[in-house]
Amino acid sequence: MRNKDLILLCICLCAIGNIRSQGTDLARIEYAYIPQTASDNVYSRFIISANYPIKMKNKGSYLVISPQYRYNNLSIKDALIFEQGGDLNNFQTFGLEFGYTFKMKNDWRFGAKLGTQISSNFEGSGLESDDFRYTGSIYFVKSYKNHQAPKNARLIIGLRYAVPASINFPLPIINYFKRFHPSWSYSVGTPKTSIKYFFNEKNTLQAFVGLDRFYGNLQNNRAFVDERGEVKVAENASMLNVMGALGYQYYFTEHLLFYTYAGYTLSNEIRLRDDNQENVLTINNGNTFYFRSGIKLKI
Repeated sequence: MRNKDLILLCICLCAIGNIRSQGTDLARIEYAYIPQTASDNVYSRFIISANYPIKMKNKGSYLVISPQYRYNNLSIKDALIFEQGGDLNNFQTFGLEFGYTFKMKNDWRFGAKLGTQISSNFEGSGLESDDFRYTGSIYFVKSYKNHQAPKNARLIIGLRYAVPASINFPLPIINYFKRFHPSWSYSVGTPKTSIKYFFNEKNTLQAFVGLDRFYGNLQNNRAFVDERGEVKVAENASMLNVMGALGYQYYFTEHLLFYTYAGYTLSNEIRLRDDNQENVLTINNGNTFYFRSGIKLKI
C-alpha cells in the first residue's frame, strides 16, 4: 500500500478514544503513572496495542483489526467507608475492534469501528455480563494536499460511543492538524490540542492538552452508608483526567520511536458509580503530577 494511504488509514482507525487522533500508530507499548495529591493513592497503567491493516479488493479500502490489553492498577490507600470488601483490586481490559475505511471524493476518507472490551477487576468466580463493554465510532478524514513537503494538513470529525461508560452519550471528535513549517506543527480540537517543534529528523518536542480515561467493572459490589444515612452501592470505577504536558520523542528509525510525557492534571477525578452510572463516591479529585512513556511503531 502507498505510504500516504496507510497514514490516512491509521489516522482513521487506530486513533480515536485514547487521545491518539493525531497518531499513526501500528503498535504501542506504554506505561503511565499518576500519583494522587494529598494521599498515598496511585493510579498506574500498562498498555499493549496494535493495528493490523488488511487491504480489500476495492481500491483504497481496508479492514483493520485492533487488539488491545490494559493493566490498570488503582491502588487506593485512603480509609474507605465500605461495609465489606474495602480494597479495590487491579483492573484489566481486553479489547478487540474491527474497523473499515474507504476513500471518498475530494480527498475525504470514511472510517467506522465496532468493538468489544472486557474490563473488570476479576475478583469474582469468573467472567460476568457486566464485565463487557461495547464500542462504536464513525469519522471522516479530510486530507489537504501540499506539494511543499513536509507541509500538510488534515481535518478529523466524528463520533464515538461506548456502553456502559461514565459518560452516557456519544463523544464528538473534531481535530484539525497542520504542519505549517518544516520545524513546526499544531493540532486543535478533541481529544488533543498540541504544538510540536521538530529539532531534526530524530528529535521532537511538543506541548499539549489532552484527555485520559479509565473504566472498569467491580465484580463484587461495594455497599456503604453515605453522610445522609443512605445506603449506596458502587458497581464500577472510572477515572477522567484533563492534563497539560510537555512531551519528547526520539526516533530510533524512521518508524520506531521512544516518547515520554510529563505534566500536571487540570482536572482529575476517580469515582465509584452505581449501575446507572451515577456517582456514589469521589475517591480523589485533586490535581496532580502526570507521567507517561512508551515505544511506538508508526508510519
